[in-house]
Amino acid sequence: MAKTIPLIQEICCAPLSEAQLAEDDAVDLARVLKALADPVRLRLVSIIADVGEGCACDFPAILGKSQPTISHHLSQLVEAGILEREQRGKWAWFHVNDDRLGDIRAALG
Repeated sequence: MAKTIPLIQEICCAPLSEAQLAEDDAVDLARVLKALADPVRLRLVSIIADVGEGCACDFPAILGKSQPTISHHLSQLVEAGILEREQRGKWAWFHVNDDRLGDIRAALG
């Protein structure tokens, strides 16, 4: 009869707990982070966050990009919920959605 030797399992560290971020939340967060993963978009958010709000008319000169390019990037940020848009006459004004940024911070923190 063969002798069995009990296995001693060494644990190098504490076991990992379940992920804090549910799969649906991770998919949503990845979509938002993807929207931010562009230098022009990061600059837009940074500028708007710094001054509180910004008119779409000002961004082409500041960033050295065409109006259609700026509009595209702003639309992506609005669609991701990072910016909120308000129409004032001919121009659109944008401000940062602080709740959405708070959600991002909370999910990563």
